[in-house]
Amino acid sequence: MAYQSINPFTNQVEKTFENTTDEELEQTLTTAHQLYLDWRKYNDLEERKRQILKLGQILRERRVEYATVMSKEMGKLISEAEGEVDLCASFCDYYAAHADEFLQPKIIATTSGRAKVLKQSLGILVAVEPWNFPFYQIARVFIPNFIAGNPMILKDASNCPASAQAFNDAVKEAGAPAGSLTNLFLSYDQVNKAIADKRVAGVCLTGSERGGATVAKEAGANLKKSTLELGGNDAFIILDDADWDLVEKVAPAARLYNAGQVCTSSKRFIVLEKDYDRFLKMMKDAFSKVKMGDPLDPLTTLAPLSSKKAKEKLQQQVATAVENGAKVYYGNKPVDMEGQFFMPTILTDITPDNPIFDTEMFGPVASVYKVSSEEEAIELANNSSYGLGNTIFSNDSEHAERVAAKIETGMSWINAGWASLPELPFGGVKNSGYGRELSSYGIDEFTNKHLIYEARQ
Repeated sequence: MAYQSINPFTNQVEKTFENTTDEELEQTLTTAHQLYLDWRKYNDLEERKRQILKLGQILRERRVEYATVMSKEMGKLISEAEGEVDLCASFCDYYAAHADEFLQPKIIATTSGRAKVLKQSLGILVAVEPWNFPFYQIARVFIPNFIAGNPMILKDASNCPASAQAFNDAVKEAGAPAGSLTNLFLSYDQVNKAIADKRVAGVCLTGSERGGATVAKEAGANLKKSTLELGGNDAFIILDDADWDLVEKVAPAARLYNAGQVCTSSKRFIVLEKDYDRFLKMMKDAFSKVKMGDPLDPLTTLAPLSSKKAKEKLQQQVATAVENGAKVYYGNKPVDMEGQFFMPTILTDITPDNPIFDTEMFGPVASVYKVSSEEEAIELANNSSYGLGNTIFSNDSEHAERVAAKIETGMSWINAGWASLPELPFGGVKNSGYGRELSSYGIDEFTNKHLIYEARQ
């Protein structure tokens, strides 16, 4: 597996990285394990907090540089890439501020004696991360686990190696000791080898269902803790009492942000019959006004997809949908431009027997569904093997919350598109995976809840 940075706008190879050798993997495991032991012995939480705050400072000072690396590597709009760097810096602030609170022992009320639970690090973690948010995906798992005292080995996507290495180097520049985060250009066989190593305590993955199943199988075979985030087919439900000015402002961006390459982006738009035509016209108008072009140009509003492979896969998915009865309301035409651009597309009339009905389409394709009632909207939203996030629009917050509680999903947003903030737990259910990242939940996933108990004499 070659690790190459290929600019999806120019189609030019920017840089190639040599694969990691087995000897380099072994040395990394040795260094990281010794660091884990040192942290367990000496704690050094205050020093880790200082280092993570320094990382945040570096990210802010060099945001344009890092954003440019991401834009050139996977096509992200420069404004979106800069926002991603800022978000990662906010994670640093958040975990440094709340580290003592999150890791303090919890007193257990019992009349039988004295009891408390310590939160202790587990050991080395292997992180397998994707390309769509090259800094954010790493920061989301690394920062809380660094604070907890778990060293991390990173296997990033093969098409964004420059971004992964840049983040790794920033961590090193912040003063984190060797072994804190080590970006390696691993093969999948080497990932399995690392997971099986007795010095490794767990694995976290964001990626495809197939990748998640493979990693979970390896982790389970070796009795290792795992967390998985495996994508979604998120519903965007517009209730009868929705604010349509807000819907028109949010809905197009909820699908087109990051060229639609977001696990939590809205992909299935569920609209009542009376609003169906209005919604389609609104989305068509918004989609027709995008400006494709160089993602480094601030005037560009829709970036290319991340790779030729990603574009070809999405095109085949749309073709499959149409072959099985879906109708193209807008789009699905070739883009006569250099780069991996995909015309924003709106599909309708996707029936449950269509193979695309329960498939995640990773790109600027919106599937619009017409329903006759709120109950039917809820039933349709839940008719999915995924359960990552969903969006509900209503002028009545209590009404929206009642509907949200009925959706089988890990996250619900009301009157807003998806969002990620350090204080909000991130994760899903069903085939979208298990476990949570960010907030206090993210730091809890890979800590040992160690009971200390003294019985009353």
